[in-house]
Amino acid sequence: MLYWAVVCLVIAIIAGVLGFGGIAGTAAGIAKILFFIFLILLVISLVANAMRGKGPKI
Repeated sequence: MLYWAVVCLVIAIIAGVLGFGGIAGTAAGIAKILFFIFLILLVISLVANAMRGKGPKI
């Protein structure tokens, strides 16, 4: 999911440079939403692993 957030961010940057304001704004909004969903899932995963008593694998 983080990959797709970065892809949308790159699309937004390219669209912004080329002058497509509407597309750039939409892509940036999608990237922001995907990034926050990724962060929420990461926190849930870390909490679930901590509740099971497993530490992070190194």
